[in-house]
Amino acid sequence: MDELIYFYPSGHEDHYEPGHPESPERIEIIRESLIKVNWWEKFPKITWTELPQTLLESVHNPAYLNLLELACKRGSHLDMDTYTTPFSWKLAKQAAGGAVSVVSAVWNGKARRGIALTRPPGHHAMRGQGMGFCLLNNIALAAEYLIQNEDAKTLAIVDLDLHHGNGTQNIFWKRGDVFYISTHQSPFYPGSGSIEEIGVGDGFKRTANFPLPPGSGDVAFITIMDELILKLLDLHKPEMILVSYGYDTHWSDPLGQLLLSAKGYRMLIERLVCWADQNCHGRIALIMEGGYNLDAGCACTQAVISALLGIDWQDYLGYASYPEGNAWKEMFRHAKNLWGL
Repeated sequence: MDELIYFYPSGHEDHYEPGHPESPERIEIIRESLIKVNWWEKFPKITWTELPQTLLESVHNPAYLNLLELACKRGSHLDMDTYTTPFSWKLAKQAAGGAVSVVSAVWNGKARRGIALTRPPGHHAMRGQGMGFCLLNNIALAAEYLIQNEDAKTLAIVDLDLHHGNGTQNIFWKRGDVFYISTHQSPFYPGSGSIEEIGVGDGFKRTANFPLPPGSGDVAFITIMDELILKLLDLHKPEMILVSYGYDTHWSDPLGQLLLSAKGYRMLIERLVCWADQNCHGRIALIMEGGYNLDAGCACTQAVISALLGIDWQDYLGYASYPEGNAWKEMFRHAKNLWGL
C-alpha cells in the first residue's frame, strides 16, 4: 500500500485565461514546493479514470453536459467569471477522472491517503449549471463513483473552501447517502449555505452549513471541527471522508477575509485523519478547489500533506497581522442548538 498518492492534471495549463485568478500557476507552484521538500517524487502519481457518460449524467443534466461541451469547443464563457477554452472539456473530464482515481485507490486500500490537484475546480458546478470557475463537480462525481461502482453506502464530503459549495449541496440535497458539511465565509459568493439549509426528503439533515463571518480564524475553525463536524461524523458514520480542499480560507488570500493559518489547516486535517483512522479504515482523500495566493497554496498544501502523512511541519507564513474576531460564536451557538449537540 502506498502511503500517499497524487493526481496531477497533465496539460492543465491549456485551461487558461489571461489575468484570471484560476490560473495554471496555482498547481505548478504547489508542485514546485513539494519537489523542494522531497514530497513529490517520493509518492506515485495516479492516472485519471475515463468516466462513462452514464456516470456524468447521474451527477449533471445531459442538457448541461451538451452545453458545456459546445461552450468549450467555442472557448466561450459560462458566466462572467467562468471561462472555457477548446481544451477545457477534456481537462474537466480529466480533473473529475483524477478525483475518481484517487478516491477509488484509497477506498480499495491501494493507498492510505490521496490528494487530487484538480484543475478546473468543481464544487460550484451544479446539476445543470457551471459557475464560480467550475465546470464539472469533481468531488460529487468521485462520491457518485464510489456509490455506483464500489458499493459505498454512506460518504461524507467536508468542504473547507472559502466559498460555499453550492453545486455539491445541490447535487446531494435530496439524498441520504452523502452527508455534505461546509464551512465558508458569509455573506459571500455564491450567497447560499445558510445554517438553516439542511436538506429535504431523504437528504433531510444530511447537509450541515456553518457560515463564518469575515475575521474568523483558527479558533473558530478548530472549535467548529471539534464541537460540530466531528460529532456529526460520529452520528452519521461515513465509510470514507472526501475533503473539498480550498486554501482560500488562508488569511493572505486576495478574494476572502477569513484568517485561517496553514498551521490551522493542518490541525483540521489532522483531526479528520484521526477520525478516519478510528472509524472508517483511514479512508480520507482531498480534492482541490479554490485558493488564489500562491504562497498560501504552497504552505497550506504542505500543511495538509504533513497531516495526511503524520509528520512534523512548521508554518513558515505564520498568522495574520490582525486578531481574529468573535462574531462566529453566535452562529456556533445556533448550530449547536439546531443539531442538538
